[in-house]
Amino acid sequence: MTWLLSLFILLYSPPVVITPDTREVELKVTDLDLWEDVKGDASIAQVSDPDFQPRFNKDLNFIPQDYNTSSAYWVKLKVIIPDVPKGYLLEFFDQTIDSLDVYIQSPEAEGFDRYQMGDMFPFTEKPFAHKNFEIQLPRDGEYLIYFRVKSHEYADIRVAIRSYSWFMEYALAEYYLYGIFYGMILIISLYNLLIYSAIREIKYLYYTFYMISGGAFAMSVDGVGFQYIWRESPMFNQVAHGISLFLMIFWAILFSKKFLNLKIRAPKIDKVLNVVFAARIGVFIYALFINNDLFQYRNIELVPLTIIFWGSIMVYRRGYQPARFFIVAFGFLFLGFILKALLMLSVIPFYILSYYSLHICFVFEMLFLSFALSDRVRILKANRDRALRRIISQHEETARLKDGINARLEQEVALRTNELREKNELLEQQKRDISQINSLLDLDNYRLRNNIKSIQRERIQNKELTYEEFKEVFGSREECLKALSNFKWRDGYACFKCGASTHSKGSSPMSRRCTKCGYQESPTTHTLFHGIRFPLEKAFYILYETTNKDQYSLNELSEILDLRKNTVWEFKKRIKSQSDNQSPDIHEIFNDISSQVEV
Repeated sequence: MTWLLSLFILLYSPPVVITPDTREVELKVTDLDLWEDVKGDASIAQVSDPDFQPRFNKDLNFIPQDYNTSSAYWVKLKVIIPDVPKGYLLEFFDQTIDSLDVYIQSPEAEGFDRYQMGDMFPFTEKPFAHKNFEIQLPRDGEYLIYFRVKSHEYADIRVAIRSYSWFMEYALAEYYLYGIFYGMILIISLYNLLIYSAIREIKYLYYTFYMISGGAFAMSVDGVGFQYIWRESPMFNQVAHGISLFLMIFWAILFSKKFLNLKIRAPKIDKVLNVVFAARIGVFIYALFINNDLFQYRNIELVPLTIIFWGSIMVYRRGYQPARFFIVAFGFLFLGFILKALLMLSVIPFYILSYYSLHICFVFEMLFLSFALSDRVRILKANRDRALRRIISQHEETARLKDGINARLEQEVALRTNELREKNELLEQQKRDISQINSLLDLDNYRLRNNIKSIQRERIQNKELTYEEFKEVFGSREECLKALSNFKWRDGYACFKCGASTHSKGSSPMSRRCTKCGYQESPTTHTLFHGIRFPLEKAFYILYETTNKDQYSLNELSEILDLRKNTVWEFKKRIKSQSDNQSPDIHEIFNDISSQVEV
């Protein structure tokens, strides 16, 4: 009985009749005969068989949640087209369908004409250079049309039969509005980029990137991006909306945090937003590299948008006036996402306004965010003007007080001038006396320094200095390097490599760099102190002991200097070797170093 009822509906299901006055017939999925191919392997020969026709039926309760991404859907449509000059075409609204196969057969013809389309094919293979999928329909006759839809995400199975004249009028108006929409995004982005280049406030750069990302998301949803930007990269269509939507939310969060200063004005909301931000980045990375199907869950963006919207309300309630336009702006964006979600859930019917609700709300959001930025500047300017007026008032009051004080001070100054003059004369006399005393003290200090220097030279040349006494003269590496530098270049500097006599200060202490070849030489280079691995001041004392009476044994010297016996022995051996080679005489080296000591 059910089969007979289906056959009755099939036989008496009226075709779509096009009259010469018809300019458009729009058919929703509930108006079409539909069959779900669960396995996805049915052929046109199978579905066009007369015995197969009862499987096609109209599902009046079909909603987007019923769409199975693992199945293919076959749709049957009968059309009667008159013989008119203007001609008609079949248009599919959803430009994100992965694979769309259309089969057209007339009663007089055998077989089907196949048209293969979808966003998995390059844009240049489309019959019409339009963002949607269009197919030219034949004229004058009754035609049977099958089309197979397969997509990795929900496909909006809606078609329209339009006359060429109406299609041209509709397409031109649509692209004109697209031009206004994307032109506004471009102009606002360039304007804010110029503001950023002028004042260097990072929030303007974040807003620019947010606008560009929002435009990219709209282009990926509209199909305009596939038509004009990545027309030869159809595989990018599978992830374009997911990437652009993530970037839009990414820059929206950064801009909101900076504009509202959530870290200071709402720290708890800022922490929650940071957690959601990190989680959203993790979901994006997983969806991009592991499972692209996660990109179709766009409703998750309501979570960060809700937090941002609530944070802006809290900041405004705490007295931050620039947040008022921000609340309105993100309220429109929030509304746009909600309307889009309700449309996908079939809670609200499909209309032009509901389909483009996100675009419309995005335009209002752009405008109000621009108002918010300008309102912030206006409020800051008003605060600055109030501060300037307050400063001017304070300056005027200060000037009045200053004039009164100056008048009193002038009287006091006149009284004290004579006293100061007398005091100055007394001070001048005392200054002359002190100068004479200072001259005598300078002379005594000079003599004392010369005496100390002489004592130091004598102590160095003394043959019985202990290590503690020796450290009073050479107690640090810097003092040793300075003395060694004065000895090494006592006759003037000469580059070891090129022989040049000009130099500049090197990177290491007391080193010199040749200004001609750039060779850098330290005071220890090409001396017996080169390459030692223990303190230079201890090496100086070993030299001192070796070149004098050598009053300590090897073990005693090792304990005094806290060095290994082999280390002391090796360095004494180096001193002996260089002394025997007379290159130059060790005694002269040390005596010259001792003569260079400055106290």
